Amino acid sequence: MTLTAQVPTTSGSRYLHQLCKHWSHKFETDFDARQGVIAFPMGPIRMAAGEEALTVTIEPNPDADVAVFKKVVADHLDRFAFREAPLTFDWQ
Repeated sequence: MTLTAQVPTTSGSRYLHQLCKHWSHKFETDFDARQGVIAFPMGPIRMAAGEEALTVTIEPNPDADVAVFKKVVADHLDRFAFREAPLTFDWQ
């Protein structure tokens, strides 16, 4: 299962950089100004920054609690986006 959210923001690059850097102390990460991947224990998190949105994709492991996974990602991104939080996550 793969879930993707288009999160409206013009600061996607900054937020993906902050989240990857934040979790790089605990998990394997790979990121640049436009995209990032975090080897999260519940499953990989992939992000891509566009001009008007941050695309966030999660791939929950079979034993992952999907609702918790989505909440953890959204809560952390909202913390970095405090000026415009809460961000809108419309998971598909």
